Amino acid sequence: MTTNAARFRMAASAKSNIELLEFGLRRAQGPDGGLSASKYSYIGGFDGTSNVLAGKLYGIPVKGTHAHAYVTSFTGESDLEQGNWTIHHRTRHDVIEQNFYGKCVEWRKKLSGCLNVLESEANDGELAAFVSYAVAFPTGFLALVDTYDVKRSGILNFSAVSMALFDLDYLAVGIRIDSGDLAYLSRMAREMFEKVSKAFKIPWFSKVKIVASNDINEDTILSLNDQGHAIDCFGIGTHLVTCQKQPALGCVYKLVEINEKPKIKLSHDIEKVTIPGKKSAYRLYSNMGHALLDLLQRPDEKMPEVGKRVLCRHPFEESKRAWVIPSKVEQLYKCWWKNGTVPLEVPTLASIRNNVLLSLQNLRVDHKRALNPTPYKVSVSDDLYRFIHDLWLENQPIGELS
Repeated sequence: MTTNAARFRMAASAKSNIELLEFGLRRAQGPDGGLSASKYSYIGGFDGTSNVLAGKLYGIPVKGTHAHAYVTSFTGESDLEQGNWTIHHRTRHDVIEQNFYGKCVEWRKKLSGCLNVLESEANDGELAAFVSYAVAFPTGFLALVDTYDVKRSGILNFSAVSMALFDLDYLAVGIRIDSGDLAYLSRMAREMFEKVSKAFKIPWFSKVKIVASNDINEDTILSLNDQGHAIDCFGIGTHLVTCQKQPALGCVYKLVEINEKPKIKLSHDIEKVTIPGKKSAYRLYSNMGHALLDLLQRPDEKMPEVGKRVLCRHPFEESKRAWVIPSKVEQLYKCWWKNGTVPLEVPTLASIRNNVLLSLQNLRVDHKRALNPTPYKVSVSDDLYRFIHDLWLENQPIGELS
């Protein structure tokens, strides 16, 4: 889950300052799949979640918007008559707007000419829905604008409510687009926001957020980057939480040592042959600060030293070997359970997340690329190599020909 989230993070980061939100609660799998997805997507580099419980339990920022069903449940001003649709000024609570819907209608008339959109084409039910949402969340007004028509209705209604909020000292957050040509619609929306910003001399309005959703996967983001988009944030659900590129983790349990006796599992498939015995693991870094490879050693071997060359071998292919002179050596194994206690301080979720992002920065670009990435090397020391092959020969039956 964390790896999948990190891949989305890398794809999105081709365009700086892109925000990623996890929207996958309804699609997550397993008894606690929703909470796990929210937690580990955050660790992998996402910025927030729509999962309120995950926000409460783990301190993950909670962000989101309303649904299409919310918009379609309104038909117009009549749906607002049964409630109290007054709204207070953000800083002066003695100032109360009694007819907030009416102010939004006034602003829609003013904005229709500026945006070159007919007011009569804008949907009144959508405006009523936006008014209702803005009254409930005046500091978090993020409107879903593609229920009817993004240009002719959604953006005009959003802009009208946003300007009415601004009269009361609130700044709208932005819009979400959930269908259609996301690259084109985002650029069009940005142009319309810039027109309003220029016409009414309010610079902040040109920079309101444009959030895109709609079954987005890693390839979608890479394609949108190529097309040139004006999206500030992606809301990602299904393809994030179900890990469709690797829906199952191919891990198996194999025994490598019992009662201080090393064990090896042999196979005609080299990738299924195990590396026997206890190991120590180290990450060796280049002069450029990138991780070169991970090195496995026998536990009684001396730890690799900075500036001193060490022979690193492929565990099974005799000819693949190289001398490495590390500029930095990182010990990977830590003891987290000893004599019934946890001997180390458990890191916070935020510190784990920072460690993941830092580790990704330490990988070379060719290891992280989406198409044909260079495999990251895991090598063994010369002593461990010889130990593996001695035990291999010891356990491999000798055939007999006649």
